[in-house]
Amino acid sequence: MNTSSPEVLPAGRARSMPLTFICGAAVGVLGGMIGLGGAEFRLPLLISVFGFAALSAVILNKAMSLVVVMTALPARLAAVSYSDLAPHWTVAVNLLAGSLLGAWAGASWAVRMRTSTLYKVLAVLMVAMAGALVYTHTADLSGLGLTGPLLAVVGVVAGFGIGVVAAIMGVAGGELLIPTIVLLYGVDIKTAGSLSLLVSLPTMLVAFARYSRDGSFTVLRANFRFTLVLAAGSVAGAVLGGLLLGAIPDVVLIPGLALILLISAFKTARHAAPAKTTA
Repeated sequence: MNTSSPEVLPAGRARSMPLTFICGAAVGVLGGMIGLGGAEFRLPLLISVFGFAALSAVILNKAMSLVVVMTALPARLAAVSYSDLAPHWTVAVNLLAGSLLGAWAGASWAVRMRTSTLYKVLAVLMVAMAGALVYTHTADLSGLGLTGPLLAVVGVVAGFGIGVVAAIMGVAGGELLIPTIVLLYGVDIKTAGSLSLLVSLPTMLVAFARYSRDGSFTVLRANFRFTLVLAAGSVAGAVLGGLLLGAIPDVVLIPGLALILLISAFKTARHAAPAKTTA
């Protein structure tokens, strides 16, 4: 089991709430420019800049992701009406059948992992997220043509995998949900974006409930103000990033963001190396 104690921010950093807000806003802008919440960029920030250990960073990231998704969902539903989503309710149910189980399993695995192992897993998942980001924004996404029981089974399996990844990283999972919805169910990408929020919110709540049963969850109470400020910055940045959508060509933006994730993965993996001890 992961036995690391919850970290409290060093006093100097704890007082720098303006810097915390700015960091959150930067993460939000990066995510907002590609229509996501930016949690995949926030996680390495929590580890490398603010000094949290892997599990504590994941729990904090999950809490902030919940705030961002709950803020984004009403705005998204205003842009894509319920009448547009209603015909696709079976898509959400199919994916949730797997993602809720995956979220519980992923969070359970995360709290049991050795800290060094969790760093390695997070690094691998960051690389995977970079690949998913590039694929989603460069590939010609179209439905795979699956139907009937086969589609239902593949949907549950895909949902389970996405739930596991989202729980372990503390993200909403939109990076994986949107292309999955488009590929499996042939839904247009705008509708897929709204459906992904409907799936990710309950999935995140399940993972959050599982994390709340672990002793490391106290990191959230110990850093509550920090969490609120960073989350507020992320929300504000996501709004600004949405306004900047299209300002930077995808041919420049997507490789740049993927590179950020790859660098973050390398730095996160380095945390898994055992600390040198002196005699």
